[in-house]
Amino acid sequence: MKFTAQEEYGLRCLLEIGRQGKGGSLTIPEIAVSEGLSIPYVAKLVRILRQGGFLKSTRGQSGGYTLSRSPEEIVIGEVLAGLGGRLFASEYCEQYPGTLASCTHTVDCSIRSLWGAVQQGVDQVLSRTTLRDLLGNEQQTSSSVKELVQVGDSRPRQSFVGLASGLSD
Repeated sequence: MKFTAQEEYGLRCLLEIGRQGKGGSLTIPEIAVSEGLSIPYVAKLVRILRQGGFLKSTRGQSGGYTLSRSPEEIVIGEVLAGLGGRLFASEYCEQYPGTLASCTHTVDCSIRSLWGAVQQGVDQVLSRTTLRDLLGNEQQTSSSVKELVQVGDSRPRQSFVGLASGLSD
């Protein structure tokens, strides 16, 4: 499970524009230089973000791209969904790349529930994180993001070491 380059760099471009402050704008070449990306790639990312309703563009001499909403109203989960989607889509099992026509575990898959739970946790954090939460420096952002992640059940887990050693007999 990885975020795609498109999701990572798209979010970085959006953050760079957000750092310009209210009404501040950047052109595609300015974003490209700032982020170390090619102009065509930034143009593609900005187009996706504009079509997703996160950016608006202004033409002309003083033109460029600005946020279409305040940073507090831009939810990171929505941005990432617009740029690429989810880490684990429910259709994943139907897109089985194995040699058989379908996965041998389509009916009873113990792993599917794990991926679903991981996705649910990721969705919860991303749906509560706004662009505003990410506009500070790394130390500030780290503090605000850690507050969004709730530590679950803190009871110690049963050790599976003993169970695993019994399997080798």
